[in-house]
Amino acid sequence: MAVKFKTISASQVTISELMLPSHTNFSGKIHGGYILSLLDQIAFACASKHSGAYCVTASVDTVDFLKPIEVGELVTMKASINFTGNSSMIVGIRVDAENIQTGAIKHCNSSYFTMVAKDDHGNNVDVPGIIIRSEKELQRFYKSVKRIELKKERKAHASMIHLNTDTADIPDKYKVQIDIP
Repeated sequence: MAVKFKTISASQVTISELMLPSHTNFSGKIHGGYILSLLDQIAFACASKHSGAYCVTASVDTVDFLKPIEVGELVTMKASINFTGNSSMIVGIRVDAENIQTGAIKHCNSSYFTMVAKDDHGNNVDVPGIIIRSEKELQRFYKSVKRIELKKERKAHASMIHLNTDTADIPDKYKVQIDIP
């Protein structure tokens, strides 16, 4: 019989990597795309550990780049399951960068990946639920529920938007020029 629930701590994953010059963008900071690649890897590891199945990235709900990461800093990513659906999981990831010479640590990124568990044929599979054992875990769960609700509201709202033929006030409010014949 499959496991019905798992503690959040049972599937938490932490990785650390030293940032090298080869990871930089044109301004000499660590490239956001490189960080996104690492985020996807740790989200996969966390979700696969929780579900016991191969997992795919369904969406990246939020990626907040808060502070730049410098060459020579030790980046640590911590991932945990914040929410489970039938076959989906929301993985929350925190990224900190440490100046290894001074010991100063800064919070650089917070991200939320929705991962889906798959079988060998590419079909969705059920995942265990989560056992919440702390106020922090409960807070993360509720924030995930709120993000899901907001995402549904955005989709519903987007389907109701119709072009308004009266666009005279738009250029006053936004930096746009409308030249539709």
